[in-house]
Amino acid sequence: MTITIFLVEDEIILARSLSRKLKQLGYQVIGTATSGEDAIEKIIEHPPDVVLMDIVIQGEIDGIQTTQKLLKSIDIPVIYLTAYADDETLDRAEASGSYGYLLKPPKEREIHATLKMVLKKHKDARLLKQLIEKSKDSLEKKSQYLSMTSHDLRNPLTAIQMSSDMLKTFDESWDRQRKLKYFERIQRAITSINGMLDEVSLVSKAESGKLPFLPQPLDLVAFIQEIIAEFEPLSENKHQLQFQYEPIPETPVLDKILLRHILANLLINAIKYSPEGGVITLTLQPIPKGIEVQVADHGLGIPEADLCHLFDRHQRASNVSRIPGTGLGLYISQKAVECHGGSISVESQVGEGTTFSVKLPSCTCLDSSPLLQES
Repeated sequence: MTITIFLVEDEIILARSLSRKLKQLGYQVIGTATSGEDAIEKIIEHPPDVVLMDIVIQGEIDGIQTTQKLLKSIDIPVIYLTAYADDETLDRAEASGSYGYLLKPPKEREIHATLKMVLKKHKDARLLKQLIEKSKDSLEKKSQYLSMTSHDLRNPLTAIQMSSDMLKTFDESWDRQRKLKYFERIQRAITSINGMLDEVSLVSKAESGKLPFLPQPLDLVAFIQEIIAEFEPLSENKHQLQFQYEPIPETPVLDKILLRHILANLLINAIKYSPEGGVITLTLQPIPKGIEVQVADHGLGIPEADLCHLFDRHQRASNVSRIPGTGLGLYISQKAVECHGGSISVESQVGEGTTFSVKLPSCTCLDSSPLLQES
């Protein structure tokens, strides 16, 4: 690809000579200017790959001032042209953000060598900037996540502390039934903490590309029935869990552990975000070359503006701020679905409920998984 040059030079003869040399070297001069104001306008409108900037030019601002103004609007390498190599000029040039300079009149070999060096320096600088921004963004996300996790851990830890203090204080005066209630509260808190730590581990593995994936033949109906039986106590008699299914013509090959995370997260959300209770339906049906599982509730629903970011890490619907959660469940579910080469989608209306649909190929093999990594 031809490198494009913009030339800022008020000496017409020198400008023509430079343009001719650049063309002979294989570069393309896409514009010229004799003043800083004119140069800024033209360069911003049609950015070149490199700017050759004379320091002493016509107009109210010189080449160094022009460069300083230009770099506030656009990231572009600038090479100064100067007949004076005094220390003061060099100091000003260096402080302005220039990538180098050429003494007038420059020789072809010097022009070519300087342009190659400057283009590489600019490319490396941009890559470094991207890496810094990426690292900064990653650190901010990790900091945000640690803050959210520590906040969410505080609630079950407080429950454990308060319950154990109560049991210690009233050990002799309370009957067995009352003590049992507080022991169960401690157990629920421990289960909650274990769940959050499990999420942390899964997110770390997913982001490092090392999420274990071990598909095997699975009796899907019996598997889902086991999961529903596990979740029925969480409904606290307010939710009715229903399982509807059609016969599956062939035994699907799926990762049992990842599938459990997918369905568990969807059922937890359905229960959590249906605070008034109601029917939660899990549907299993065959589809061409696979199976589809749907989890539907009649709860709060998700605002339309939140749907496109729902599977992002730490993202939660804007109408659930009062309900505890880390915003990692759906992110993990999506990664687990992707491991199978499947897809997950959502339909929702505020105040009416939400339906999540998971489509998985019925015969997932190790070689076909896009996210397969060694455990």
